[in-house]
Amino acid sequence: MECMAEGTINTSSPTKRFAAQRSDVLVYQTGPLADSVIVTGRLKAHIFLSSTGTDADLVVKLIDVLPGKEDGILTTTDPTGYQRLVRAEVFRCKFRNSYEKPEPLVPGQVAEVTFDLNEIAHTFKKGHRIMVQVQSSWFPLVDRNPQTFVNIPTATEKDFQKATIRIWHDAAHPSAIILPVLK
Repeated sequence: MECMAEGTINTSSPTKRFAAQRSDVLVYQTGPLADSVIVTGRLKAHIFLSSTGTDADLVVKLIDVLPGKEDGILTTTDPTGYQRLVRAEVFRCKFRNSYEKPEPLVPGQVAEVTFDLNEIAHTFKKGHRIMVQVQSSWFPLVDRNPQTFVNIPTATEKDFQKATIRIWHDAAHPSAIILPVLK
């Protein structure tokens, strides 16, 4: 897949209408598929990240991009280029090693985060593209992460800090989304 964005997520970036156009969303996309790809089973995210904060959220989305226009706008008469959400999951990084004993991220230090997304049974048709988006916020669908290692339900306004999250994808840190490809 080709990366269409920088390797950092800035939690203070302004929101734009379409996630794929936001500067704080990483977008990876295949070229048009030469043949249909059937994906069935459990998806797995294996991400290496560092943050300037002590906690972060990872939102991973798997998207089926219809062939045609690249703007992602769906109309009733022309669905070409539409980005159809297939699966998505949010993971709070303080739970990367244990749900019973949350641990803070160490600012600037690379952490390995692995989590499962929901199971899938989907066919990406010939000519479609497979897109993966990685971002750090999905507000208002998911509560805001203050980017600090605190009990979020009791967090105060001072607990909410700007943070920059870097996703690593090099030989030493092979971040990946693992798709259970049947065909």
